[in-house]
Amino acid sequence: MKIKLYFEKENLIRLAVAMVFAAVMFAVIRFPVWVLFGFGVLYFGIKSLKIELNEKLSWLWSAIMLGTGGIFTAYHIQYLLLDAELRAKISDNKMLLNVLCCLVVFLAVQVFTSNTGLTCLISHIVLLSLAGINYFVYLFRGNEFIFSDLKSIQTGLSVAGNYEFVLDERAGYVILLSTLYIAFIRKLHVSFQKRIPMSIVCISLAVLCCAYIGKHTQGVVTETWEQKGSYRNGYILNFVLSIRDCFIAQPDGYSKEAVKELEDQYSKETDTATGETEKKPTIIVVMSESYADLSVVGNFSTNIDLTPFYDSLEENTIKGHALSSVFGAKTPNSEWEFLTGNSMAFLPSGSVVYQQYITDTPTSLVSNLKNIGYTCVAMHPYYDTGWSRNIVYPNMGFDETHFIDDFDQTKILRDYITDQELYEKIVDRYESKKSNEDLFIMSISMQNHGGYTEKYDNFDEKARMLGINYPDVNQYLSLIHESDSALEYLISYFEKVDDPVEIVFFGDHQPSLSSSFYPYLNGKGLSGLTLSELENLYTVPFFIWTNYDSGKESVELTSLNYLSTLALERAGIALPAYNQFLADMMEEIPAVNSRGFYSKSQGKFLHVEDAAGEDAKWLKNYEILQYNNMFDKRNKSELIFPYLKQ
Repeated sequence: MKIKLYFEKENLIRLAVAMVFAAVMFAVIRFPVWVLFGFGVLYFGIKSLKIELNEKLSWLWSAIMLGTGGIFTAYHIQYLLLDAELRAKISDNKMLLNVLCCLVVFLAVQVFTSNTGLTCLISHIVLLSLAGINYFVYLFRGNEFIFSDLKSIQTGLSVAGNYEFVLDERAGYVILLSTLYIAFIRKLHVSFQKRIPMSIVCISLAVLCCAYIGKHTQGVVTETWEQKGSYRNGYILNFVLSIRDCFIAQPDGYSKEAVKELEDQYSKETDTATGETEKKPTIIVVMSESYADLSVVGNFSTNIDLTPFYDSLEENTIKGHALSSVFGAKTPNSEWEFLTGNSMAFLPSGSVVYQQYITDTPTSLVSNLKNIGYTCVAMHPYYDTGWSRNIVYPNMGFDETHFIDDFDQTKILRDYITDQELYEKIVDRYESKKSNEDLFIMSISMQNHGGYTEKYDNFDEKARMLGINYPDVNQYLSLIHESDSALEYLISYFEKVDDPVEIVFFGDHQPSLSSSFYPYLNGKGLSGLTLSELENLYTVPFFIWTNYDSGKESVELTSLNYLSTLALERAGIALPAYNQFLADMMEEIPAVNSRGFYSKSQGKFLHVEDAAGEDAKWLKNYEILQYNNMFDKRNKSELIFPYLKQ
């Protein structure tokens, strides 16, 4: 290898261009002058280099360039997307997988170019552009860009003009360093006359990298909340995992004939008239953030009764516990299970349906109620971009959506709008409804959202555990106590109205509390649990209350995917075909979630793959119907999954 410095007039022009570029960066980002001066000197120096590589060592130079290019690009992307504290969270093993993902791209491009310098240039620009898209997507909506977002890229482009594109200092450094890298790479000329041997080697190495990545990502879940994908998995690896999750395998035994057989059994004409009530009831759903009964995990004592009003509900109430598919996070999966009747049992672990699988109008409680004349309203006292609800809710068919700007933001507990304010908003919407309007309100609270370690001047913690002190647990229990008071207001109001009203209430998941608390609570902690003990961590309370006579019932255990069916039955509304299937299945399999199911015949929890006999038949039919509903758009059964009437 020979390196020479040479000076030409063109270099002065390039220096001038570099300084203009640096001046623009200074104007946009306000870099220190010495940084921009250093950039200009380095850029001029690189452009003045003349590098001659020994052609006999082309394989060696190519290996060095591709390897260092993959490493530089992977770390460069992490630097762009995360601050130092978050960058430090990713493990060395995960960073290696990110480097290998980048290297696969470099190797694939090399097959087509046979020019290593050009390969490095193209690959670096493509991967960094992907990270740049994620940079702005996170800036605009608060979560990361994943593969499934490509399906809605046209929508994203149509509203891009409404946003302000701003670069921070890290982004500026990335642009400067990438400019220097590209300038240097263009000085290295390594090409191959014999493309076939080179292509064979590149393809073989890419396959080996993919095999290694595949082996070491089994059980690694795609993260889609805020920046967890970047600091837990690394952005490029997380994006690759999101590609994997987009391809849901067709279930064994799936066919048009299998769907037709279920269609013939369940697609009977449904009478939309209501039962015991003279008119269709107003249906109000409250999915309460992190609302849980921790006593199902283990016994403990407190200084006050935590939920005296909830505990007192009996008349005209069906009440019990339900399995959620998530623990401590990923609220929208619970929301989705309730609204659609589908289950996370048949989707990849860690996936978030709202961000990965909803691209059109799914058959749901919303579409079913709209088809019989209901006005459907969604309320969530937080930002509309959270979990992509600003996209999902219109797709689902909600007529109205109310987010944080529609609430009184002086009514805050800790950092979140109170349950009381949410319930007052529900009452306001009910009071403003037309006399002949059938109303469905789906509300998701925020008051009890984690974490629970900070102290707040606006929150007087009333509840505490006896005999032991866990500050985060005490704060959480105090929040649940506040929720109970707000719930009393909601029920007390609707007890007095003349029109029929049904209120469905359930927790989305249990809270994530101090890891040292769980050994105290269940004697084991969060690991080494039996399936039954694990399911205790996924159990949340629920009730369905009416202000008209509907009797009382206690349900030992169900799951969130069944609750909308129970709500329709309780409201006296004839069940659509899919809900009739779920009602029948519930008799044999009373609860199912992402972790397993409860087998009535065997009297215990089992993993879905361990189902046998009638249990296996029910679960297989369930999986077939869910796949038909979600993924087989061409052959979707319109009798079981009717489309939203326009």
